[in-house]
Amino acid sequence: MIKTVEWTKDGVRMLDQRLLPSEEIYLTLRSYDEVAEAIKKLVVRGAPAIGVSAAMGIALGANQSVGTSIADLQDDFDYICKVMGATRPTAVNLFWAIERMRKTFEDAKSLEDVEQVKKVLTDEALAIFNEDITANRALGAFGAELIPDNATVLTHCNAGALATAGDYGTALGVIRGAIDAGKRVAVIADETRPVLQGSRLTAWELAKDNIPVTVITDNMAGHVMKTQKIDAVVVGADRIAANGDTANKIGTYMVAVLAKEHRIPFYVAAPMSTIDLAIGSGDDITIEERESTEVTHIKDHQLAPEGTNVHNPAFDVTPNQLIAAIITDRGVARAPFEKSLKELSEQR
Repeated sequence: MIKTVEWTKDGVRMLDQRLLPSEEIYLTLRSYDEVAEAIKKLVVRGAPAIGVSAAMGIALGANQSVGTSIADLQDDFDYICKVMGATRPTAVNLFWAIERMRKTFEDAKSLEDVEQVKKVLTDEALAIFNEDITANRALGAFGAELIPDNATVLTHCNAGALATAGDYGTALGVIRGAIDAGKRVAVIADETRPVLQGSRLTAWELAKDNIPVTVITDNMAGHVMKTQKIDAVVVGADRIAANGDTANKIGTYMVAVLAKEHRIPFYVAAPMSTIDLAIGSGDDITIEERESTEVTHIKDHQLAPEGTNVHNPAFDVTPNQLIAAIITDRGVARAPFEKSLKELSEQR
């Protein structure tokens, strides 16, 4: 099992994804602001993993609060939540996890014991961690039914164990689920510029599981769809609107358009925590703009001339009409997504 993020007695332990695949280094983050900085700087990335990490960071900060009253702890807790909420604006799992921790705190205040409240917050963060692994296993089983035997699946970005609490993943969870069901599956992974999550991360974790993977550059996707047998495209998501519009790593929209042109089903895989029924469409999704050096440099190597203007949106939005199905941990949603996603959200 790939351990993306975990709770330890010394702090929150994370696999530093910036260094993969050349170095497998784990960091122990000993304060909430170190966790927030790790989220911001892509030590950990992927919507579910961000949510789990934020919950653990909040619990860590609360445990380190020196306040002796519930009111003191409340002040510290509110500030920690504010810091976490300012890290990455697009991934809804971040805000879902923060709100869940807020509700837990409100419910626990009646205990009127600071140490008990801290324990309840820690237990809730661990519950979010465990639920994510369970959800992705369920999602993988539902998605496996959509993948034919002897399939070739194209992916964009990394939506595997590294993008979640660990173990299975979302888009790659569908692939792992199909393999667990006895099907043969090979993967073509877009490199995913500018941070190369496909070539660095997807290829790394699939190789660990001995799943056949071929890396292509992003601008090869159309050619590969035209000239080779691609049975499906499966991607993850950072936020899904009520109508099914989906924000995912930049370049996903382009892949979806190409898949539609070549009559290849385009599937989105995400747990219910990634679905934001509070927003009607993708027009309401905030798109994070990241620093220009991600485009102008690869690590310390400069690619573009000094002073070059750069536009670096981290995500784009794929319109729902390009999506064949949204695979969740509660089942598979199809158009009209307003109806199917709402029905899944109401399941207990």
